[in-house]
Amino acid sequence: MPLVYVTRRLHFSAAHRLHSDQLSAQENEQVYGLCNNPLGHGHNYELEVTVQGIPDPVNGIVVDLKELKKVIESEIIDLVDHKHLNYEVEFMRGIVPTAENIAVAFWNQLKDKLPSGRLYEIKLYETPRNIAVYRGE
Repeated sequence: MPLVYVTRRLHFSAAHRLHSDQLSAQENEQVYGLCNNPLGHGHNYELEVTVQGIPDPVNGIVVDLKELKKVIESEIIDLVDHKHLNYEVEFMRGIVPTAENIAVAFWNQLKDKLPSGRLYEIKLYETPRNIAVYRGE
């Protein structure tokens, strides 16, 4: 049976501040630079969610993309779009919102909620040149 990977791409905008309470103010500035601005800054993110599975022998699909979109929107996009990730998103509380950590948090939001198939990959484009990929543990 062929194993197929299906990806859905969505967009959202959000603000964040890269800051670790475990670092001094000087260390935070050194590590995060301009991204440590106390007021934060924003990005227009692109999110790709990839599901793997064997196509259904009757309908030929791994996952209904309309249903996948609904799950991604309700579990992630509706919660983060036009929000400040440090302060307004419950599942991001206490996490430094780097692209890496956001990708892991998104995985955790989706991993048990897919309509079919298995979550294979979260790919988060913070900018066209800064991309984080997470494939679970």
